[in-house]
Parts: sequence; C-alpha cells; structure tokens
Amino acid sequence: MSQVKFDESFSGPIVVDPLTRIEGHLRIEVEVERGRVKKAYSCGTLFRGLEIILKGRDPRDAQHFTARACGVCTYVHSLATTRAVDAAVGVQIPPLAAMIRNLVMASQYLHDHVVHFYHLHALDFVDVSNCLKADPSKAAKIANSISPRKTRAEDLKAVQQRIKAYVESGQIGHFTNAYFLGGHPAFVLEPELDLIATAHYLEALHLQVRSARAMAVFGGKNPHPQFMVVGGVSCYDALKPEKTNEFLQLMQESAKFINEVYIPDLLAVAAQYKDVATYGGTHNFFAVGEFFKDDQNLKSGYFPPGVIYDRDLSTVAEFDPDKIREHVAHSWFEGKDAMHPYQGKTEPKFTDLHGDGDRYSWSKAPRYDDKPCETGPLAQVLVAYASGHKAVKPLVDHVLSTLGVGPEALFSTLGRTAARGIEAAVISSQIEYWVRELQYQIGAESKPKLVEKWEMPRSSQGVGFCMAPRGGLSHWINIEEGKISNFQLVVPTTWNMSPRDASDIMGPMEEALTGTPIADPKRPVELLRTVHSFDPCIACAIHLIDPESNEERVFKVL
Repeated sequence: MSQVKFDESFSGPIVVDPLTRIEGHLRIEVEVERGRVKKAYSCGTLFRGLEIILKGRDPRDAQHFTARACGVCTYVHSLATTRAVDAAVGVQIPPLAAMIRNLVMASQYLHDHVVHFYHLHALDFVDVSNCLKADPSKAAKIANSISPRKTRAEDLKAVQQRIKAYVESGQIGHFTNAYFLGGHPAFVLEPELDLIATAHYLEALHLQVRSARAMAVFGGKNPHPQFMVVGGVSCYDALKPEKTNEFLQLMQESAKFINEVYIPDLLAVAAQYKDVATYGGTHNFFAVGEFFKDDQNLKSGYFPPGVIYDRDLSTVAEFDPDKIREHVAHSWFEGKDAMHPYQGKTEPKFTDLHGDGDRYSWSKAPRYDDKPCETGPLAQVLVAYASGHKAVKPLVDHVLSTLGVGPEALFSTLGRTAARGIEAAVISSQIEYWVRELQYQIGAESKPKLVEKWEMPRSSQGVGFCMAPRGGLSHWINIEEGKISNFQLVVPTTWNMSPRDASDIMGPMEEALTGTPIADPKRPVELLRTVHSFDPCIACAIHLIDPESNEERVFKVL
C-alpha cells in the first residue's frame, strides 16, 4: 500500500490547461503551499450556448439538439429533454415505454462506467511501461486469485510482448497519450498488477462496444439514438423476442466483464492506493434517483433521490427542485443574481480570466439550498447506502471490509472511483430481471402500447430529471405560444466543476482539490486523479508552466 507523498519544498502555482471534459475544455489552476494545494480554481473555457440555440423552436425538436451537448452519453440528454417536454405537455407515458427507456439507460451506465475506469482513469494509477518488468506466470496467479475467470500466463505474456514492441518502436499505440509513464513516485503498483490492468485495458476497448450495440437494439443507432418521442418510445420492432434476447445477451457479456474483471481490478488497485482515500472529498451530495416506473415521480425509481449534508449518513433529506439556483457572480455571463432554472438566463459576457468581479469560467455555479453539492456515482451510492438500499448497502459494506477502511473513506477521490464500480455492479445484477420483466409485459398485452397521445399547450413549463452516469442532470423548458421561450440545461459537470458562487464559496471539485498532496510539482498526477474521478470525458493535452523558469511542459493525458 502506498503512503501519502508530497514535496514540502514546493510552493507556487500549477496550471493544467486544457483539461477536456464532455461540456467543453477545462482549465485547472491551483496554488500549492508546502506540497499541498491551498487554493483551486475550476475554469470552463468553452462556451456552448445550446440554451440560446433552442429558443423559438418546436419543443419536440429539442432532444435532437440537446443530445449534441455530449459526444458519449448522448442518450441522457435526449432523455432529460423528453422527460421535460413530457412534463410540460402533461403526458403519462405507457409502462412499456418506461421500461425500455430504463433498459437503454442501464446499457448507457455499463458502457460509461467501463470506459471511465479503464480508458479515462486507470492510467492515473497504472504504469503501462512497468508491466515489461512483470513475470507473466506470477501475474496469472494473482489474476486467478482475485477473479473467478481463468487467466493464462501465455495470454499475459502476449500482451507484454505487444507493449514491448510498442515501446521499442517508439510508438506505444493505445498508450501514446498516457500520463507520465515510468519513474513517478506516486505510482506504486507491482509490475504484475500493471500487466493485469494493461491487459484488461486492451480487452475493455472491445468489450465496451457490446454495451453500445445494446443501446442500438432499442435506439436504432448509437450515439444519438432516435427512438424516443414525447409520450413514449417508437421502437415497436424491438419488441420482437429475437431483439430483446439480443439486448439481454449483449448486456450479459458486459455484466460478466464487470463482475469478473472490472470489480476485481478496482479492488486490487484500490488496496494499493489507500492514501487516495485521504484526499479529494467534498461535504454535500445530491442524487435525483433513476430507473423510474413513472418518469414524473422521482420516488418511483430503483435508485432513490435524496440529499446528504456535511457527510452525515444518518440523515437523507428529501430532494426539492425548488431549492436549485444557478449563480453567475464568477462566471462570464451578464448579471450577478442567482436564479432558479425556470427563470434562468444565458447571456454571455466574456471579460478576461480573473477579470471583472473575478469572473473565470463559462460554467455557472449551481447550488442546492445555497450549498455546493457534488453529484454523480458517489452521491447516488451515498444516498442509496444511507437509505438502506437492499443491493447497494451490502455491496458498499463488502468493499469497505475488503479494503479494511471505514465509511469515511468514501468521502475521497478513491471513494468516488469505487462508487462508480459499485453502481456498475448493482445495475449489472438487475439487467436480466428488467429484460425478463419487459418480455413478460410484452406477452401480456395483446397490442403493446409504447406511445400515449397528447396535445401541445400554448403555455406551459416542465423539468426532466435523470441520474446520468456522471450525476444529476436536469433540463428545464418554458413553452409560450407552442414554442420554446426558455431552456436551461443544468448538467452534472456544471454542478461538480462549478466556479465560486456569489458568497465566494468554492465549487465541489475546487473543494476536492484543496489539500491534495503533490509528490512531483512538474508531474502533478494527484490533480488528475481527483479531476478524473469526477469523470472528465475526453483525452486532452496538459501544459504546465514552471512558475520560476517559465519552462513549458506538455503532456498528453488519457
């Protein structure tokens, strides 16, 4: 197990720019004092303006625009928008439609969580070049001791030879953009674990396609599935037994990988990085729940909604949408007043970085009950755990027991990463039950109904919530004269990576970065571990400026 390392001799600024995320590019600024982060700033540096684009359009078209807010989890934005319009027009979708929407969401979760762990986050802990020192036979024994799946030494040796050929050629293929390969004091895995994780990284590149294909069974295609309509879904062809069985088979493959590969890898790596459970935490959390029987009733979901204040797991407060406000005092938008999304404005006004009123981000600063709140897998797992969820609670207890840590370890970078795996395991365990339930309901209806009729009101408003893999997502629509008069997207990354609010209180990721130890200020992988645990979505280039020499260092990051 590693020990917390930091360079107490270093004090000064570190800038990470750009650090790409789903909604745009992210700039991270930190001030380090005696080897630990003293202040942090999260700067969103790309303006989207989808809210402006949507004004005046037919509400039925909105989902096709909002899906383009993200290039990976496109479905969740379509779903949030469609739920918002469903609410605005007052339609109750058929039960079969709700089941299908939930199944596609489940496939989105399994795809997103596998990709995040292996391809966006693992290389913050795994040194690929170190696997060249591994003994494949010893590695196979370790792999077989932590997983029920049989691993052969010759297969690991083949991976090792593949990496060796990459390194010798000077082009290390999939890992060209990896972070600080070799010789970093904050990387502590033995070579055999590095080899196992590298082999599974490569395997996951192929496996994640299965979940994407599953989404297309109902959605017609992926990304940007186009099976949803206001009032339900339109995928009648997917009700055939061969289609639902195809979906089930693809999901079973993903579930098998999650339980036999992902979770054992997560626990094995986490056991060597327990120091990462000592930093990166926040204090307030909210979840909106998900997998609803009734899309307009957040309490009808398999995952419950709720709010946890100040890490108090003894009390889960009820989630109240009326308590949401978006601040812009430190954002590049007109005005300073915090507004509820129904009254929200998107009026860009760029000044300069840390210019007028110390504005430094295109991201607004959502607050719940006037408090910064983290959302995402950790928030959902904490709310479910504190609520006594029958699947989540025993699994969280098992993970804590296996690692030999208490619940306090959940409030950390490591806890955030572990929660994503817990969420994936819980959902994968439900997949077959949900598909069988769908198949039974299809057979029970002489004429299966997927769409409910409705009429467009002249004036109305509605909100659509979903607990996306990255956290609580909400789309807010105002309709006037049958057209969109206002539309606001309040997305997970806006919650988590928000700037300071009107009271100068930091956003969740800024809080999480504060206190982070830095072992090597020229290669601050600890910053990346915490930022990536919130799930930035895209590989990016990192530019670091030495505050004394002004020497520029350029790194590629996955």
